[in-house]
Amino acid sequence: MRILLVEDDELLGDGLAAGLRHCGYNVDWLQDGETARSALATEDYAAAVLDLGLPRLDGMSLLRGLRAGGNNIPILILTARDSTWDKVGGLDSGADDYLVKPVDLDELAARLRSLIRRASGHSKPLLKVREVELDPAARRVRLKGEPVEVSAKELAILEMLMRNMGKVISRAQLESALYSWGEGIESNAVEVYIHHLRRKLGAELIRTIRGVGYLLE
Repeated sequence: MRILLVEDDELLGDGLAAGLRHCGYNVDWLQDGETARSALATEDYAAAVLDLGLPRLDGMSLLRGLRAGGNNIPILILTARDSTWDKVGGLDSGADDYLVKPVDLDELAARLRSLIRRASGHSKPLLKVREVELDPAARRVRLKGEPVEVSAKELAILEMLMRNMGKVISRAQLESALYSWGEGIESNAVEVYIHHLRRKLGAELIRTIRGVGYLLE
């Protein structure tokens, strides 16, 4: 899942980005609110982690602008502001969750999983389609109860398709979820990962809708 991290502290931002990548997230890290606003207007993210004390455009103004414009991306505020007033203001302005620094990385990753799960309409922590089960927290896939080895990119594609079961997901959407800025994208990468998933999980699991994208039913 591709997420946006907006944090102006270089040391903290670098650590958070590295830690979230280790947890399986595809992370774009930005350091000011104005650039983040542009990114959120043009890129497709599963969620955003937002500091409040940002240069150029503060986090609260960014949050209010997003909600006023109809952008419903799940947003988790991560800030040093720990008063009840700040928490109430952030949540009432449209944030979906609020954490105070310093933060435990495991808790941050778990809260992001919860936000993404709710945003996609899934109440259960495990994703299941037919005989395939995916555990986003453990980053584990099972077929008929037996573990299946998949790469990080294969797991990301499978998770996106399972969270959007019944919807056609385009190749461009899958590429956006798989790659951060600056990563090279091979022309047939998505097709290769889909081929590997079909070989491991069954040829009928993922349908190709020609000229449109891919579908789990």
